[in-house]
Amino acid sequence: MKNLFKKTCLLLAATVVLSSCSDFSEVNVDPTAASEEQVQVEYFINHSIIGAQMSPGVAERSFVLYWKIGAHQAADVDGGVFSVASYNDGWTSAYYNQVSSWLNHINTAIQIAEKQIEAGNKKEYTNNLIQVARIWRAYLMSEMSDNFGPIPISAFKGENPEFNSVKDVYYFMLSELEDASAKLDLSVTNPNSLTSQDPAYGYDYAKWQKFANSLRLRYAMRLSEVDPDKAQAEFEAASQDISKLIIHPDETFDVPEKPGWDALTGVMSRPWDTQPLSATLNNLYVGLGSVESSAQLNQLGVDFEPADIKPANWHGVEYSSFFPTKTNDPMAGYWFDGMPHTIDPRAYQAFSIPGNTNASNYPDQNGEYDTKTVHALKDESGNVVHSIDATNTWNARVDGDWGPKNSKNDLVNYGGTMPRLNMQFRNSENTRIFFQPSETYFLIAEVAVRGWSTPIPGKQAYEEGIKANFEYWGVSQYLSSYLSSTDYNRVGTSVKWGHTVEPPESRTMKYKDGETGTISTVEVAYPTNDLYKNGTVRNDHLTKIITQKFIAELPWLPMEAWSDHRRLGLPFFENPAIVKPIPTLQALTESNYMTSSQEFFPQRLKYPSSLQNSNEKGYSQALEYLGGSDAVLTPLWWAQGSQ
Repeated sequence: MKNLFKKTCLLLAATVVLSSCSDFSEVNVDPTAASEEQVQVEYFINHSIIGAQMSPGVAERSFVLYWKIGAHQAADVDGGVFSVASYNDGWTSAYYNQVSSWLNHINTAIQIAEKQIEAGNKKEYTNNLIQVARIWRAYLMSEMSDNFGPIPISAFKGENPEFNSVKDVYYFMLSELEDASAKLDLSVTNPNSLTSQDPAYGYDYAKWQKFANSLRLRYAMRLSEVDPDKAQAEFEAASQDISKLIIHPDETFDVPEKPGWDALTGVMSRPWDTQPLSATLNNLYVGLGSVESSAQLNQLGVDFEPADIKPANWHGVEYSSFFPTKTNDPMAGYWFDGMPHTIDPRAYQAFSIPGNTNASNYPDQNGEYDTKTVHALKDESGNVVHSIDATNTWNARVDGDWGPKNSKNDLVNYGGTMPRLNMQFRNSENTRIFFQPSETYFLIAEVAVRGWSTPIPGKQAYEEGIKANFEYWGVSQYLSSYLSSTDYNRVGTSVKWGHTVEPPESRTMKYKDGETGTISTVEVAYPTNDLYKNGTVRNDHLTKIITQKFIAELPWLPMEAWSDHRRLGLPFFENPAIVKPIPTLQALTESNYMTSSQEFFPQRLKYPSSLQNSNEKGYSQALEYLGGSDAVLTPLWWAQGSQ
């Protein structure tokens, strides 16, 4: 027994000594007296699942400042690092050590259970605990690999581990999920004491089986662009029976959060992280679905004037002296001085409306910074040129280097002027979602478009995915009209499945000159997404599916949103603005900022600096399998097919 725990205390990648051994005292009343027969396997599983909710410090840096920024689920005003392909070694090291400890615990659970079975000391449910642990281990391995790339598959042998290629990691995970799902005995009856040790499913083995099968769909599709035959075979095998997948709300894999300062504290709870609406989300939301803002704001009880709702052909106020123009964001250089005529109904549920401070979910955690809406545009000397009230306006700041325009523009540098993630996701009273029904449906819809075998038709899966997410957000009253909408959003995509007509190259919009007040018209082009079909397509079925999947993944699944963009180049991501050249994005220049390129977006996290010193051989293996330098812009194996 002593030797077993000595081995499992090795860090997955041998960077530092972790606390998993000392943590044993936290999950067993008297570890010094516990024998192998007495150790409770479920304690280690529970410890791994709870740990993976992330302590506040790790969650802020990894979930918010890396994943949400990589996914364009939030503007990068809080970290200002990852959106321009930079990084912080301290942030990375903290996450690397944590995910390694979660894997330590889950591997320990498997080892102990196997020894108990070998010794004839198993309980009726011990075999099922092994399968649950294998399923959870597969999830953790994917999370680690999707961040860094190559990782060790077998890392607990008392020595520095051998690293494996991303392909081998994915093949291993897919095999594990298939085998573990098949070996779950759904007839086993658990004692009441066991239920509380599983914060996600209460050891409902049928739900764990659904989670395993659904993860298998997710991971199969990671391979769609580089290993399509394997992807198809795995997906079709795992999706034959839709009833064995996550398709109902009560099957969602989620874990309750709670206030405090521990692993169960909300991953988005830090009050200083404003998490404002991203330009990507804003461009997808506005105009999508034909649901008018006036009807939504009335139902939300928002105090607004009719003039606050702008016509569908209104582009805003042109302030090119204060806003960057060297980006392919279709709103570059403009401030939208009201609320959109139509907008996806989930937008107002997820993000605050500036000035709407009486709303129960308004995120006013930082006093005047979060509530004051009147701010200035200034000249080079700091004199106020324009004083603007952002109440009932709807804007998103594009990431990048704004150069001198940043100090001139107080309007975008204060939380109260921008829609920000609402309070229900910040107060640690929600449940963190790892897999939800809408994802199952959108995955099925995607493979239907590819012509693979599916349990239901693509159109049905697509609409069921939207329906499931509308139910989550409580906006089902808009579903029927939304599904029939043929209006384009700002990037040229509509909702209706049967509407695949491409938008025109541009649209004629009205705007006001911010300096003269003159009303004029301008031709606004729909942006070109060169990462998908060479920029020739904006409204085909796959673009619709990934657009809806991206919106549905907010705010709990940024890793999936980021991974889809790395894999497919969808949905359209605007480039960072380059008022000044960005040293970490040397490929992005004044001559190509209107095009999309894989080289303009972060692809992975660098390994922590300590890895090279502690495991030089493993680090060298990792780089060999990575196929490039240990850099943020080096694409992972499964992402390379997006070019």
